[in-house]
Amino acid sequence: MMFAQPQSVEEHVRRGFSRRRVVVVGDLMLDRYLWGRVERISPEAPVPVVRLERESETAGGAANVGRNLRSLGLDVVLIGVTGADAGRDLLLRELIKEGLSADGVLVAGDRCTTVKTRVVGNHQQMLRIDDERSASLGAGDEERLLAAATDRLGEADALLLSDYAKGVLSERVCRALIASAAARDLPVLVDPKGKDFSRYAGATLVTPNRGELALATGAPAQDLDALFAAGAAMREELDLGILVLTLGEQGMVLIEPDGNHQIPAVAREVFDVSGAGDTVIATFAAGLAGGLGHLDTAHLANLAAGVVVGKVGTAPITSEELLAAISGECALEQAAKVCTPSTAAVRIRRWQEGGERIVFTNGCFDLLHVGHVTYLERARRYGHRLVVGLNTDASVRRLKGPERPLIHQDDRARVLAALAAVDTVILFAEDTPLGLIEQLHPDVIAKGADYSEEQVVGASEVKSWGGRVVLVPLVEDRSTTRIIERVGDAGSRRNSGRPR
Repeated sequence: MMFAQPQSVEEHVRRGFSRRRVVVVGDLMLDRYLWGRVERISPEAPVPVVRLERESETAGGAANVGRNLRSLGLDVVLIGVTGADAGRDLLLRELIKEGLSADGVLVAGDRCTTVKTRVVGNHQQMLRIDDERSASLGAGDEERLLAAATDRLGEADALLLSDYAKGVLSERVCRALIASAAARDLPVLVDPKGKDFSRYAGATLVTPNRGELALATGAPAQDLDALFAAGAAMREELDLGILVLTLGEQGMVLIEPDGNHQIPAVAREVFDVSGAGDTVIATFAAGLAGGLGHLDTAHLANLAAGVVVGKVGTAPITSEELLAAISGECALEQAAKVCTPSTAAVRIRRWQEGGERIVFTNGCFDLLHVGHVTYLERARRYGHRLVVGLNTDASVRRLKGPERPLIHQDDRARVLAALAAVDTVILFAEDTPLGLIEQLHPDVIAKGADYSEEQVVGASEVKSWGGRVVLVPLVEDRSTTRIIERVGDAGSRRNSGRPR
């Protein structure tokens, strides 16, 4: 899947998603790291000895969601609880360093601050020690938390519930906050935990991973078809807008009322998955609060997760990193637009099943010029996707003569693929694209207005399966032949002026 409008997506990221405000409620924690080097095994037991070199702390859990949102340029209101202890002091220090307000971080008298200590040797996580209390808040603390969150929803553009099952997001808290957000027409995003997702009923978007959805539905974690079916049933039962099943290296699947949408992952080297879920839900919140479409937001969240798993330790995504990932993704996808007829046929079937109309055109496109570009942009307006059949060098020579093409077929294909109007490029060696058209079954055939419909190859075939033929106006006085003639004339004039 590509971004529908990559330039628009980049602009959203550059503008910090219009600096929208997101209220984040959930389980705050402190992530401690003990960094060291492993050079030997202990003589006392078969365990590695980590020689400690340094220590560090970062804000984790719901606070890490806030860090991600803040680093993407959004305004963040963080609501949660800690104990009155040293862990709280360290957490507040980290929040201040990240530019996050601690005004909504309340003290619950009967709790300790959740601290996760990770031992990292040779840049690999070796051990985690959790110091926490997973219990419901007392009635008074729960009331204070609800009041603090509800008071800030009036100024918010989205509500995000980050549930780590430490007791803050009880059923009562979730239901009350979702109802308050719904009354204000705010999107509600949930990173869930536990067996019972009914507390999230009415949410806009919920992002379980494979294990979390399996636990909540009873479907086998390894059976994706069963998980998809269980997720769809849960989505409908709980009146969820979208259920996003995150699948690690397999990307994610959006389970929606009109079916499932697969967002494949981009191959990355994975160093540490800590905090990847926080990055996914934060990017979803940023995109939806900022007015980005949900499919483009999902693709963006997938890219963001791919970036953070390449880091060691809990680390947020930055706007600069996300822009770089978008740029790299677009370059990869441009190259991937050039494909074989069989691959193109699969793509086209998928697009058509999703309700998209496919426009097909063909040509040599030698020495690409403004006439070509304008023609392709106009042709695409007759559908949702534009597929270009491109003559190979051999077929161009048969059509245009032994001096053509000027540009090699692979170069012509790659330049066409770089155009935003073009979705797929297929090389064909035959004199006409009839066989390709019959294989691809496009909905529309586009040809230049210098043709008549009777002259368009494949016109009758496309019309036989309910398609149509369109004749696209051309730009006057723009052609490769005319450019070649002008270059030749200019060369002749220069040569005629030289002394002999």
